[in-house]
Amino acid sequence: METLDAALAWTPDGWRQPVRLCLDSAGRLQAPDGPPDAGAGGVLLPGLHNLHSHAFQRAMAGRGERRSPGAGQDSFWSWREQMYAIAGRMDPDGLRAVAAQLYAEMLEAGYTSVCEFHYLHHAPGGRPYADPAAMSRALIDAARDTGIGLLLLPVLYMRGGFDGRPLGEHQRRFGFDVDGYLDLLQRLAPECDDHVALGIAFHSLRAVDAGAMRAVLEGSAGAHLPIHIHIAEQVAEVEDCLAVHGRRPVRWLLDEMPVDARWGLVHATHVDPAEVDGMADSGATVVLCPTTEGNLGDGVFPLRDYIAAGGAWGIGSDSHVSVSPVEELRWLEYGQRLWHRQRVIAATPEHPATGESLFARALHGGERASRRGAGALAPGRLADLVRLDDRHPQLAPCLPGHALDGWVFSGNQPLVDAVWVGGRQRVADGRHLDRERHRGAFVAALGRLLD
Repeated sequence: METLDAALAWTPDGWRQPVRLCLDSAGRLQAPDGPPDAGAGGVLLPGLHNLHSHAFQRAMAGRGERRSPGAGQDSFWSWREQMYAIAGRMDPDGLRAVAAQLYAEMLEAGYTSVCEFHYLHHAPGGRPYADPAAMSRALIDAARDTGIGLLLLPVLYMRGGFDGRPLGEHQRRFGFDVDGYLDLLQRLAPECDDHVALGIAFHSLRAVDAGAMRAVLEGSAGAHLPIHIHIAEQVAEVEDCLAVHGRRPVRWLLDEMPVDARWGLVHATHVDPAEVDGMADSGATVVLCPTTEGNLGDGVFPLRDYIAAGGAWGIGSDSHVSVSPVEELRWLEYGQRLWHRQRVIAATPEHPATGESLFARALHGGERASRRGAGALAPGRLADLVRLDDRHPQLAPCLPGHALDGWVFSGNQPLVDAVWVGGRQRVADGRHLDRERHRGAFVAALGRLLD
């Protein structure tokens, strides 16, 4: 049994100071075996879940900010063409190197698990690799090597639009039919353990029809797996869905699919009041990615109304223009302040401190959508822990009620001192234990991709 003492900790019963945590040999938290060391430092928190990741897109962060020649007005759709160019050159070795660097950065930033929404399945042109799961295994290898918890979400991607058009040239790498997709899940199931889990993902309503969705849910023991989907990210998607189905995307999904607490609805940016209430009532988790949604010009989710309706939500870093949970939480709140021209939007009577409220809700929604079995400093939970440096000026004086506001709202200094995943330490003194090795492999892979 390993013990960790800290000056302050966020527990299910609120802030405790000082505190002792005990970690058993299986990497789970157990009841304390004695009093804490009164001289211990640091602020212990449950690690945050990153609920939406396209790991390969980290290779293009900062490289999609030039005006597109002849594009007229740049948008998500012009950015997508640049993304396809990077995707078209990625192979299993390159993906593994990019993902490992990304996951190490996530750990250093305070994420302890990631939901990888993975649709880059095949070789260029759509030819399957000898092992159809080769690209998925590259992500699993990267997660195991870096130590981050992984929910792998292989994506079903079948068509190029609501009208049923075939996949375009750049999309053929993404394509599976239902049988091929179910076979992929079967191949990956033996990889699952406390560190790696498996779920289901449908790319979007434009990419998968109702019959295929139902066939996958029926054929994959879907009642027991998390299910994620992109939904209502773009105005054009809403307009196309209305034209074909006579209903908005979220409305269609709630009407036609068994949406419940297993589901993660990614973005859900363009929703009307009835859809807001419907999502909240369903028990699904809305997955918000403010830095990517801002980078792509998607729009702003109606967070205030969704909180009032009792909806669950979490955060993701999506395209990885930022790999910081603090920045996601801060810009989630700031986007609401700009929209409503008010302050302190996410705070509630239960959590009147905004940073504390944002953290608590992201933690709760993250656990629902990832089903990891962590998310709290409580006996029996996986020991996914983050320790902040309470000596840093941003946290001084380190008092209950100030620590999370200080982390989220007082700057961009790295305050994460140490991270444990499943009881095993992966970050010390703010640095991933294998930082230099992952950086070197990433730089070499990026050189090949961009050559």
